[in-house]
Amino acid sequence: MRRRISILFGLAVVALLVAAPSALAFNDGRGFYGPTDDKVNTFTGFIVIAFFPLLVFVLSMIQWRLDKRKESRKKARKHLQSAANVHGGW
Repeated sequence: MRRRISILFGLAVVALLVAAPSALAFNDGRGFYGPTDDKVNTFTGFIVIAFFPLLVFVLSMIQWRLDKRKESRKKARKHLQSAANVHGGW
């Protein structure tokens, strides 16, 4: 198992080393978007600033909904157990 992991790690390192020069030479080093100026950098910064509060909000809403379901299940289980104690047995 350890040998297999070391072989995979070695292959990954070699693949990254082989791909690095072509990534740096692609499109004269300008990247995928093209030439960037101050306006592009500013808008990118605004997008990043807007993304993280939105991410926190969405994840908080998901967590709130999951907690609501959990509390509902707990309440239903408690109700069923109390009803079983009243109507069951001798």
